[in-house]
Amino acid sequence: MIRGATKQLVEQENKDWRTLEQWADAAEDQAAPVFRRMDKIAERNQWKVIKAFQKHRVSDFHFNGSTGYGYNDRGREVLDLVYADVFGAEAALVRPHFVSGTHTISCALFGLLRPGDELLYITGRPYDTLHKVIGKLGDGTGSLQDFGIRYAEVDLTADGSIDWERVTASISGKTKVIGIQRSRGYEWRSSFTVAEIAEMVKRVKAIKPELLVFVDNCYGEFTEELEPTEVGVDLLAGSLIKNPGGGLAPTGGYVAGTKDAVEKTAYRLTAPGIGGEVGATLGTLRAMFQGLFLAPHLVGQALRGSAFAAVMFERIGFETNPSWDARRTDLIQAVRFTNTEQLIAFVQGIQRAAAVDSHVVPEPWDMPGYEYPVIMAAGTFMQGGSLELSADAPIREPFIAYMQGGLTYAHVKYGVLKALLTLAERELIVIKPHTS
Repeated sequence: MIRGATKQLVEQENKDWRTLEQWADAAEDQAAPVFRRMDKIAERNQWKVIKAFQKHRVSDFHFNGSTGYGYNDRGREVLDLVYADVFGAEAALVRPHFVSGTHTISCALFGLLRPGDELLYITGRPYDTLHKVIGKLGDGTGSLQDFGIRYAEVDLTADGSIDWERVTASISGKTKVIGIQRSRGYEWRSSFTVAEIAEMVKRVKAIKPELLVFVDNCYGEFTEELEPTEVGVDLLAGSLIKNPGGGLAPTGGYVAGTKDAVEKTAYRLTAPGIGGEVGATLGTLRAMFQGLFLAPHLVGQALRGSAFAAVMFERIGFETNPSWDARRTDLIQAVRFTNTEQLIAFVQGIQRAAAVDSHVVPEPWDMPGYEYPVIMAAGTFMQGGSLELSADAPIREPFIAYMQGGLTYAHVKYGVLKALLTLAERELIVIKPHTS
């Protein structure tokens, strides 16, 4: 009896898989024009990175690294110069000493702001892990507000655009830094394009020219041909275990922008008067250089995977954001489910497709820095590396999962099919034979 039931389940799984492959073939035909557009962006960004390497004469000895204080680490210095050129900025600071994207952003904000200043986010409430960085007045944690730095935010309008009437009214004599989150975070909205960010810079500086504009650039690098620092942003920050690390950087973060803004961030990372002049790179430089070289291509692979996922889930009947043919400005693909069971099954299905820890079954848990239980699929070579295929979701309504990354398109495709198969096995969806 048990053997018969097992055989029947295997036969059904194989049948569903064959059907999904037929759906996938049709989805790829549908997405072909979008794939070509993404390939062109990846190509242009690849050329931009190579030219920066050539300009600064990157050589093997730049990969050696340093120990101790890290004085005169030429590889570290050249990596900063290469990043500055790639991002069209005056300066950059690229370090393994940034422990995460949140830490990098925190250093940037503490570097730019002083007691009595105000930080105004005009893209609504920022990503969950920044809430504790912002903090509350007198909370004793060393947050921005604990240091007397005021915080305000302006919610987006119902259609996900900037509420310019409220932004204009909110900018005061105390406002010093305008915060912009490029990606959607855990919100059902479109991410902001570089062109939209350029318009934000223009409008806020028309109101108050001395304002500094800061952008959380996480997930956005190399998804377009321009970066925010090329359209007037004073400082941006990101993580090396996301896009620019190319799946090879083992840790770290970067900031790029004006020389003054980068220097102030460096003082916060190390100490005033020391800044970016020290900091042993140990054995990390080769991976950071090579990861940056690979990043445009790998981001292009991940974008292809996101578009494929959107086609597949839309064909099955789910709502996605962005839609399959939308122009993308970050890696994140959101899918809206109808209940908790579907949400969990999707994330667990992505984990089943991993090369690392595919046998692990993720469950929702109270993750530090998040306000709700979160479930995460993270079968990655670099812990938390979200340029690698991963997915996560807060366990709350609306039931939205966020998928990102994929070092190869083939892996993302496999992950999407595994996720759909997991939903079908649990009778949460029905996989019907494909029809043209």
